[in-house]
Amino acid sequence: MNSTEKAKKYQNKIQRVGVIGGGQLAWMMADAAKKLGVDLIIQTPEKDDPAVSIAKDTILAEIDDARATAQLANSCDVITFENEFINIDELSLLSKKNVIFRPNLSVLKPLLDKYQQLCYLRDLGLPVPQFWEWETEAEAIKFPLVLKARRHGYDGHGISVIQDINSLKYQRNSNIFIQEFIPFDREVAIIAARSVTGEIKVYPVVETQQENQVCRRVFVCDENLELVKEIQAIAQTLLNSLEVVGVFGIELFITKNQTILINEIAPRTHNSGHYTLDACETSQFEQHLRAVCGLPLGSTAFKSRGAVMVNLLGYEFAVNDYLTKRQQLAQIPNASVWWYGKTESRPGRKLGHVTVLVHEENSTKCRQKAEAIAHKIESIWQS
Repeated sequence: MNSTEKAKKYQNKIQRVGVIGGGQLAWMMADAAKKLGVDLIIQTPEKDDPAVSIAKDTILAEIDDARATAQLANSCDVITFENEFINIDELSLLSKKNVIFRPNLSVLKPLLDKYQQLCYLRDLGLPVPQFWEWETEAEAIKFPLVLKARRHGYDGHGISVIQDINSLKYQRNSNIFIQEFIPFDREVAIIAARSVTGEIKVYPVVETQQENQVCRRVFVCDENLELVKEIQAIAQTLLNSLEVVGVFGIELFITKNQTILINEIAPRTHNSGHYTLDACETSQFEQHLRAVCGLPLGSTAFKSRGAVMVNLLGYEFAVNDYLTKRQQLAQIPNASVWWYGKTESRPGRKLGHVTVLVHEENSTKCRQKAEAIAHKIESIWQS
């Protein structure tokens, strides 16, 4: 039985997918859902959340409201996740009643708490920074240190750098753990998908650039081949170990001596993969739905020599759709502007993104052109 036949066996005519979370990640599943003939039913707290506009139906409730998720389960064939802000113990009761979650709750359990996530990765033999529970003797740890929230951290929230022992004692909190500070050379990421049949597809390794611990830019240009192979092997080991069904985003550090260390795992579609909407044969969002619905995975072939994705981050408190700026951005050659339809701007909020394909054969020139395009996008956006 080939992979397509196996996928048809598992698919069981999934036509309605429930999504816990109604932000831009769920919103960007819309085109893929239409292409695949799938209806999306969303559980999200606010009627103005981006995915509400594209959903077949919406259950307005908090992400961790298990009663609402029980209602969601009655409206769909399978449930997936846009974020990790769930109550896994409550959802486990639904799982015992044969509600299908993809990825499975057993996949999410070792990953939601970021301390436990690092323990899992370490025990799997994957490379991670040094880390400690709060009770560690602080005097034995070298400063600076990174403090991380065990749950609910995202886009820089729940992360702080501590310079000395006095600051560390002041921050004492059982919901936080300690991680060594990595003076990395650069940050990279990879999107990987695994199907119900165990088929795995990986996307290009990309460089991500953060500002104030929020992703600002993603560059898709040539990476060191040996590093790429090692990162792809990490992704395959992780997804097979957990028997993942769906898409994962994996964030990594590359140190000055070219050592690879895993930073964090996102058990869902990821900001670093937004470029796939325009630059790959199958976007990460279609790939995720394909996996969740039991379909064969699509090609991850890259359609250009390079690409750059720039997040359009809020820089003010305002109610504004920034139409004029979006029109200017759309005039950039080979640009695609994605606007999430959020009604309010605030500093650091992800309002949209722009992806530009770069057609330049020489890898150095490709990167230089991508950087120049990123600068142009940001100049227009912040003007």
